[in-house]
Amino acid sequence: MKLSIVIVNYNVKHFLEQCLYSVRRASSNLDLEVIVVDNNSVDSSVTMIREKFPEVQVIANKENMGFSKANNQAIKKAAGEYILLLNPDTILEDNTLIKVTGFMDAHPDAGGLGVKMMDGKGNFLPESKRGLPTPAVAFYKIFGLSKIFPKSRIFGKYHLGYLDPDQIHEVDVLSGAFMLLRKSVIDKIGLLDEDFFMYGEDIDLSFRISQAGYRNYYYPEARIIHYKGESTKKGSINYVFVFYNAMIIFARKHFSQKNARMFSFLIKLAIYFRAFLAIFERFLSRAMLPFIDFVVLYAGIYFITRYWEKHVIFPEGGAYPVGFITIIVPVYILIWLTSTYLSAGYDRPVKIRKIIQGILIGTVIILVMYALLPEKFRFSRAIILLSATWGALSMTGIRILLHLLNFKAYRIGSDKNRKFIIVGEKDEAERVSGLLERSLLKPGFVGLINTTDKSDKNSGFLGRIDQIKEIINIYRIDEVIFCSKSLSHRDIIDKMSELQDTGVDYKIAPEDSLSIIGSNSINTAGDLYTVNISSINKLNNRRNKRLLDIVVSLLLLITWPIMLFFMRNPAGLLNNLFLVLFGKRTWVGYNKSRSHEVEKLPHIRTGVLTPADAFRNKKISEDIISKLNLVYARDYNLISDMNIIIKGYRNLGRQS
Repeated sequence: MKLSIVIVNYNVKHFLEQCLYSVRRASSNLDLEVIVVDNNSVDSSVTMIREKFPEVQVIANKENMGFSKANNQAIKKAAGEYILLLNPDTILEDNTLIKVTGFMDAHPDAGGLGVKMMDGKGNFLPESKRGLPTPAVAFYKIFGLSKIFPKSRIFGKYHLGYLDPDQIHEVDVLSGAFMLLRKSVIDKIGLLDEDFFMYGEDIDLSFRISQAGYRNYYYPEARIIHYKGESTKKGSINYVFVFYNAMIIFARKHFSQKNARMFSFLIKLAIYFRAFLAIFERFLSRAMLPFIDFVVLYAGIYFITRYWEKHVIFPEGGAYPVGFITIIVPVYILIWLTSTYLSAGYDRPVKIRKIIQGILIGTVIILVMYALLPEKFRFSRAIILLSATWGALSMTGIRILLHLLNFKAYRIGSDKNRKFIIVGEKDEAERVSGLLERSLLKPGFVGLINTTDKSDKNSGFLGRIDQIKEIINIYRIDEVIFCSKSLSHRDIIDKMSELQDTGVDYKIAPEDSLSIIGSNSINTAGDLYTVNISSINKLNNRRNKRLLDIVVSLLLLITWPIMLFFMRNPAGLLNNLFLVLFGKRTWVGYNKSRSHEVEKLPHIRTGVLTPADAFRNKKISEDIISKLNLVYARDYNLISDMNIIIKGYRNLGRQS
């Protein structure tokens, strides 16, 4: 057998599906096998592989074994002359495998090979070729000199920026995203070092290949798309610690004791420096806007209070107690900000109505509390109402300002006004257009582009693929979706590179798939559109569902002595409410009588009740149960859970 392809997967089902389609197309006229090792994914990846890719061998681990150990599991089974370690968030050109195996055949000195990698916007990824991270190279990388002087032969050694990315070169380090290895060399130098749970194993393996007298080649005549960062969030603190600790393991293993100590010192500096940056960035992205809202609200309420006490309440002299402005007002503001958060007022993209809703709810809560307070603590309803008005105006104004300053994270509105073009043959382009419409994007405009040279004004196409740049400019297109069934992946990558200066986003629609996949940022966990059955997984719905679980649990705990007379299993109720409180279960979940179908739905905690409990004492068929699960996931809202809990309250003590 010529080639064994090894893919380690962890919760990136849609990317894996597209990757396997590209592998299938690239494997024609080549004797190969594909082995996917799944590290206990919960997104039904294994089911998808077995249904759509029966030719693929699957190793389904019952726990996350880590990247190195999982690869080794497959390598031990591999029968190919060459072994390709491939990330699941990659797409191969149709002739990639023929080209790379041909190059290895022609270069017996080659122990390993990497290719030219492009990101989801068609940009060259510099990690396609890398130098060995010696202490000096690490220093230049950690403190930004390699970024400032990327083409310097001194400072640019980490990504070898001084080497032409379009020429074949011998390099020190290959990327683990696409790493073609000669099996005989692996037999000689050993498997991946399992001390590296994730990251660093590619550096270690590349170094051992060189130490054994073989060469690592960067081969740009074959290209892949790498949706970098989909399996792990690279902006996270956990990533910082895992990645840099992997570098320390490498240094201790391969450098002299003196150099290893120096390297470890530099890496530890980097860990704290990068961890600080990650924490600070997270603060800016999550806490800065609420902080600004608090400051602006407080400043406005301070002046409102001073004006009101001077000109209305105490015109002859006097003032509110100091505690009002130092304690009561901050409490008011926290209530408004909390209700805005729970109303999805801080979700993105920004929706002004959610902010107004949050302020209104907060105002009602404050007025109710105000009415219950003793007379001496009731300072002024008018100030509450004026402050609420100021809150609505100021918070709206802040977001409009951020929108006008073109901060993308604070764009007002949704994607419904985005303009799309779909590139593909008529039937496939129309299928993808329908998929886009059903994904709840509500696009403002969708146009079709023909992949052939034929021009037919009555066909429904805006134009041909060779006119795509002009069409983007004329129609002010935001996003281009390529149909991989109609275009080769080489043509797609060519077009992405050609259109880089247009500023559009790209996605790819795999054949026979309900997903449209792309990525514009290494910090995204997944940038894709699917036929929406994920309403239940939306941030505000997950937050509200958890809040309802806690509120219901606390109410049941308080009223448990009374509920004893109504429950079918009172002891089970007590057990369940603690399980729900501590996040082990939820009050309403899927009916798991068809577990193979539930695996395809968005993951939620095991429920005490199910949608079927809304139909008291009625016998429901398995088909209806399946549909109820689907509708529950697709159309989830808080009222759904409340309705099911009210109608099925006698079963709240049910044990699974």
